[in-house]
Amino acid sequence: MVESARALAAAATPRIEYAANDPAASFPADALCGVVFGDGTAYADPRCVRVGLKPLRGAPTIELWHSQGAAHLAFDGPVRFACDAHHLAGAIELDERECGGLAGATKIAYQTLQRFMAKSVHPHLLRVWNYFDDINGGSGDDERYKQFCAGRAASWDRQPHSAFPAATAIGRRDGKPVLQVYWLAGRDPGIALENPRQISAYRYPRKYGPAAPRFSRAMLVSERLVMISGTASIVGHSSHHPGNLEAQIDETLRNVTSVLQRAAAHSPALSPRLGASSLLKVYLRRAQDADAAEALLRTRLPAATRYLMLEADICRADLLVEVDCLHGA
Repeated sequence: MVESARALAAAATPRIEYAANDPAASFPADALCGVVFGDGTAYADPRCVRVGLKPLRGAPTIELWHSQGAAHLAFDGPVRFACDAHHLAGAIELDERECGGLAGATKIAYQTLQRFMAKSVHPHLLRVWNYFDDINGGSGDDERYKQFCAGRAASWDRQPHSAFPAATAIGRRDGKPVLQVYWLAGRDPGIALENPRQISAYRYPRKYGPAAPRFSRAMLVSERLVMISGTASIVGHSSHHPGNLEAQIDETLRNVTSVLQRAAAHSPALSPRLGASSLLKVYLRRAQDADAAEALLRTRLPAATRYLMLEADICRADLLVEVDCLHGA
């Protein structure tokens, strides 16, 4: 624990922001990565990841991960990446049809990621986002989210729990059989955190599929940044408040706050509450809930909290909303 605290104190903090998306302008020279949602025009730059989720509110926005000093852009097989002295942003996109389906594509993606990380000077995987079409398609163990989890587990069967990154897995609705995986890695390790209100995802019972999800609830990247995984209205391992948007939002925010409190206990520099230093993605299953969700978030969140609201499918069919969060000091 002492060694982890020392490593955390030495770790650099990446700067991440939501900025206006103006593809007519040049892609920022100091960017490690830029994430654009929707089907509009995106920057013609390999550091830019476009995810086919429809924004439900606000002006076109890009999530920018800034480098500290010069950013180096390169390719390694299917991996495209940019790095500075402290952090690396990487991305893999695979066609499921060329990999025997989603489970095969996921296994290949994560095996490729592992091989890449093993030879990288940024060997510590901190945060991963996974997007693919029709996440709730199929039934029983053939449901696509369960197939994704099986593919990820098949490539991570020897990883210790402490090495699991924070992660999000969300369903697109664009009909494209492409698995998108992008991530942040560091030269220094973070500290994986769990939520005392929830069973760790990697300990979920068999009813949720043949392979439990391999991720941590959050990753303390430095003393000044925690990255929280996709979080929903789950207590213990059970979904709560089916069909009730307001109750699900409230339960989700209680879970986020619980993780923030855990992070602040490790790093007093971090506030245990959301605010101006927080960036949220709010994934909504039903676009018609956008007005109600926005009204609820205005009353639940401090006014300075920034969020993107996106139409998306959630890993469990009974969940209406999921939130992931970047929270800094």
